[in-house]
Amino acid sequence: MSTFLERIKLQRVLLLLFDIVAVNGAFTLSLFLHFNFSLPKWVVKYILVRFPIITVIFISLFLAAKIYNNLWRYMSFYELICTVLCTGTGTFVFLLIEFIGEKLQRAGVLHSSFFDRMPFVVYIDSFLIICFLTVGVRMLNTAYRTLQSDAKRRRGSANKRIMIIGAGDMGSSIIYEMSISGYKFGSPVVIVDDDESKLSSSIRGIPVAGTTKDIPAIVKKFEVNEIIFCIPSASAQRKREILEIAMSTGCDLKTAPNIDELTGVRDKVSEKIRDVDVLDLLARPEVELDTEVCKYLMGQTILVTGGGGSIGSELCRQIARYAPEKIVIFDIYENNAFTLKNSLDSRYCGAPQIEIRIGSVRDINRLREIFEEFHPSSVFHAAAHKHVPLMEDSPYEAVKNNVLGTYNVCLCANEYGVKNFVLLSTDKAVNPTNVMGATKRIAELTVQHFSKISKGTKFAAVRFGNVLGSNGSVIPIFKDQIKQGGPVTVTHPDITRYFMTIPEASQLVVQAGGLAKGGEIFVLDMGEPVKIVSLAENLIRLSGFEPYKDIEIRFTGLRPGEKLYEELSLEEEMNGRHKTQNDKIFVTAPVPFDDNLLEKEIGLIPSLKPSEIREFLKRLVPNCNFKK
Repeated sequence: MSTFLERIKLQRVLLLLFDIVAVNGAFTLSLFLHFNFSLPKWVVKYILVRFPIITVIFISLFLAAKIYNNLWRYMSFYELICTVLCTGTGTFVFLLIEFIGEKLQRAGVLHSSFFDRMPFVVYIDSFLIICFLTVGVRMLNTAYRTLQSDAKRRRGSANKRIMIIGAGDMGSSIIYEMSISGYKFGSPVVIVDDDESKLSSSIRGIPVAGTTKDIPAIVKKFEVNEIIFCIPSASAQRKREILEIAMSTGCDLKTAPNIDELTGVRDKVSEKIRDVDVLDLLARPEVELDTEVCKYLMGQTILVTGGGGSIGSELCRQIARYAPEKIVIFDIYENNAFTLKNSLDSRYCGAPQIEIRIGSVRDINRLREIFEEFHPSSVFHAAAHKHVPLMEDSPYEAVKNNVLGTYNVCLCANEYGVKNFVLLSTDKAVNPTNVMGATKRIAELTVQHFSKISKGTKFAAVRFGNVLGSNGSVIPIFKDQIKQGGPVTVTHPDITRYFMTIPEASQLVVQAGGLAKGGEIFVLDMGEPVKIVSLAENLIRLSGFEPYKDIEIRFTGLRPGEKLYEELSLEEEMNGRHKTQNDKIFVTAPVPFDDNLLEKEIGLIPSLKPSEIREFLKRLVPNCNFKK
């Protein structure tokens, strides 16, 4: 490292010395040209006197512009233009000094011929020669490195041979960044693009050899072993189609960042290009927030229960974008909450203020302490037990946390005059076949119950499907199984699920808080359900293996409480279902229920025996279908 720094310092010193010789040599050469290569003695004296002035003017400008701070290997058009501007400014300053001196001399203020001025053409010629020399030496260095890198790329057949998908700005940027890094991360050998006007052209010597439908044939012809997707403007559907074609080749698949992520980080492209993930294969675009709807968060204190969890933490990040005064993270597990606070403090520098309070939603007294301390204006209730098989084995814990906990938070929100309350629910609450789903359905009913009796709080729930990347989700499990060489276990060949990303789920929840008028259950238009076995097959291919051939997929049978498919709404809810102002978010019609029964049964929870839990759930959710 020290040798590298010493080499950089030496390069800068040598470049500075060259510039001193160049600016003075250019002025001298322009005079030689003007006097037909025969300089009178007075002109020689004139030149020698001006050497220090010229040196001070030009080198001071170059230093002020930090021209010598730029590494030669990364010299760009910007640095070259900056050098030309400094040269023009230096020439103008020198001419101005000469002009002022001549005027003072003629006025009798100065009695020396020191400021006799040369013809104007001498200054123009010197400017052009300085530009030629200073810019030329920098361009020669860049040209040398480019030729050296291209030669290395052509010789490096053992390197990764890369196909670039997309001959636009992103593809061009990636190729440029690879070239200035000496192709140490691989050699781009071919480009494909669906714009037929770009076919038969090239970028930095890399040919555009065909369209995306030609990818398999081009991969064989050019012996490609890695493909980088570089079309940030492609729709989610089109991106999936292209990646599926690329995936069929067996090459390593990567995707480039957007242009903003590359700005100012030109020597770290390899850190920005990432592996294609299964999320890239989802055809449905994520829901975008309506910033006007989310203004209810600005300047407010927001409480997030379960705020340290995978969804709760992303919810806090989304909320922080809308400048609340304070976010209170309430969680029973301190480590994740602590990490989240550090992350948000680092990004937002204390605005919003992030507070952590440890406790359980089962403890009504602890909740009242939190509400008394902070008086939140909005509450997002994410704290819950969500793992279906585990809750089948511990049903009483699911009821205490998901039902009684929700009731406690709703009660405090109502008592302390919270403006907005949003429950995070699940599609498993629809016609539930498991304990977890039934408890979340009762949580939805609890929210609608409080919406009826509350005078100032707008209570609502948000129902969504499986969240990719959340704790306990199927993707991390599949990845671990693939790393171990398989088998990848799927419960049933026909099982399907609705999927969304953690940011998408969090955005929907934040949006719902602004759209709620009281008592709604918001549902996202989640497109078509995805077959779990297809997810497993795609993950195996993305890992460089062939499903069934290299990695076995084993079907293990449905787990206790597990459905073949999920539903987003009850049949009774569909009649009054309608879109909100966001056409990707729907509101379902409330289903009538017995509020007195709900209050009575929830009051019995502390006295219930574990063996009585399923009967308790059946009384409140008659359409639940699980074995006692």
